[in-house]
Amino acid sequence: MKDRRIPAPVLDAVVVVVSLLDIWVHEESDEPLRRAAALLATAALVLRRHTPLPAFLLTLPAALVSDAIFAPLAALYSLASLNRRRVLLAVGALALTACDLTYWTWPGPEFADFSDSSDLVIVTYSLATATAPVFLGQLVQARRELSLRLAEISQAREHERALLAQSVLAKERAQLAREMHDVVSHQVSLIAVRAGALQVATHDAAAREAATTIRRLSVQTLEELRHMVSVLRAAGSRPTELTPQPSLADLQHLVDTSGIETQLHTDLPAALPPPHQRAVYRAVQEALTNVRKHAPGATAVIRIRQEDDTVHAAVTNSAPTRPALLLPGAHHGLAGLRQRAELLGGTVTAAPTADGGHELHLRLPLRRTP
Repeated sequence: MKDRRIPAPVLDAVVVVVSLLDIWVHEESDEPLRRAAALLATAALVLRRHTPLPAFLLTLPAALVSDAIFAPLAALYSLASLNRRRVLLAVGALALTACDLTYWTWPGPEFADFSDSSDLVIVTYSLATATAPVFLGQLVQARRELSLRLAEISQAREHERALLAQSVLAKERAQLAREMHDVVSHQVSLIAVRAGALQVATHDAAAREAATTIRRLSVQTLEELRHMVSVLRAAGSRPTELTPQPSLADLQHLVDTSGIETQLHTDLPAALPPPHQRAVYRAVQEALTNVRKHAPGATAVIRIRQEDDTVHAAVTNSAPTRPALLLPGAHHGLAGLRQRAELLGGTVTAAPTADGGHELHLRLPLRRTP
């Protein structure tokens, strides 16, 4: 927005010109003392922005000995617009009123006679004239400070809005990283495992070549996903929920499509809170993904139950029957599960079993402890 304010040098020149016109109208050429005091007051107006108090004091003689009152009023206005001391401004207004009511003639001053009630009108007029620039200057000062304060508030709001946008973006990126690892990596690793199995089992050269290509592309895709998840997690925070989200009703489909011989035993109430259902689903999904990657040929047993106010989900797999495929991984799966469990007040443990297998155990309290 273009600034429409009058430049300070131009405004100062206008004030000086108006003061000279005031002298020309009110002062006679044959009274050099009064004219000299008025010209001194006009010259003092040049100092009113930098040294307002000395400039005002230099204009008081003009109010004492002459009728050119514009310069003292302008100087008092500048003092009021640049000074916060109310006592000083009150004294200045009273001093200007006293000088205006005093008629200085040689050899001494003559004071106004207040015996006549009509003189009270003159006193009231002089006092009002002197206090008007004080109130106007204070009003301009308040307006200037208010404008500065509004500008600061606007900047603070813009900064707060930018921080909020960054926070929301960080949360969404963290959630996208978790969902990408839990869903996309799960499906791609399944493709790689199935392609590897087909590569070993088939006797058709064309099918073996196709399986090799599929497995190689799947491994490359997993590697790229690992980098993408790392980038997204770098700016992550507490996740926000995205839809649609899986539930316990999707567990059977997950088991059926896992490519692993799995037994599912579940005994949970239907009214389990949705966050708990998602946590259980993701734990089973992560465990099955790890079985495919690190324990080929192993079988798995899934047991999900509720004891008192705690949900238990355990996925136990047997020892692998063949060497594991070298698939890339960023080890974010267990970290994400632990994060999800901690948000619900639970824990995740993962440890090897005595028979060479592995077990992942999720514990979630249904009631958060304070």
